[in-house]
Amino acid sequence: MSNFIVRTITGVIFVTAIVVCFLKPVAMVFLFSIVTGMTVWEFCGLVNSRGKVHVNQFITSVAGVLLFLAMAVHARGLDTLNLAFIPWLATLIYLLVSELYLKAEDPILNWAYTMMAQLYIALPFSLLNVLAFQFTNSDLPWLLPLSVFIFLWVNDSGAYCCGSLLGRHKLFPRVSPGKSWEGSIGGGLFVLGAAWFIAYYTQNHGITTNLTTLQWMGMGLVVVVFGTWGDLIESLFKRTLGIKDSGNVLPGHGGMLDRFDSSLLAIPAVVVYLFTLALL
Repeated sequence: MSNFIVRTITGVIFVTAIVVCFLKPVAMVFLFSIVTGMTVWEFCGLVNSRGKVHVNQFITSVAGVLLFLAMAVHARGLDTLNLAFIPWLATLIYLLVSELYLKAEDPILNWAYTMMAQLYIALPFSLLNVLAFQFTNSDLPWLLPLSVFIFLWVNDSGAYCCGSLLGRHKLFPRVSPGKSWEGSIGGGLFVLGAAWFIAYYTQNHGITTNLTTLQWMGMGLVVVVFGTWGDLIESLFKRTLGIKDSGNVLPGHGGMLDRFDSSLLAIPAVVVYLFTLALL
């Protein structure tokens, strides 16, 4: 019961912080720059536990935050020459060149995990700025980035409920034995319902979102598919390391990777989806 109360309190604070931050662009940039740094820090700490790996945890985390801030500046149209990315590039070059002098046992592993931290964590978070600042020709510019997390939460809740009641066929038993096809399909149906409701509500209240009902539902499906893959990838990562949670920074919920694993693939996929719609 005490663990349930802790999980509930942490969950309420977490969801409230995410929802509120998207209502204020400055708050979103501030919060997710911290989230990016903390998640990269956590990832580097985990890979450094593998013995031969010695990633510079602090500077790699700083590089992740610099990438997020550079994308925020660029997406808001404040940097038309891409100069904001120079500090990130300089930091990344330093991380790569420094391996020449550190005499590490396996520098290739250090390079690989350093780049993975940027591509797997920092880049997806930085693309939130694209959703928040570049797709702004609507009455509710905060709705797009927030809807990604809404769909992820609905998918998780729907999959848990349907999986508990109907789950018979395992989705990926080697990686995540608790997930079932029935739960995943049920979660997807819940997300389609949430996407339809958003489209219905906005259209019937004269709110411009520049997405049709089918496009909203298509975005929901993108979040379901890539969010599920993101969750499974992090499960494989933890299983490889032999750990249950990626950290303990969120009481009752584990670490930052545990809470944002689904979004790390869902966010880039939604950006690609929306740019594809814009080109059609």
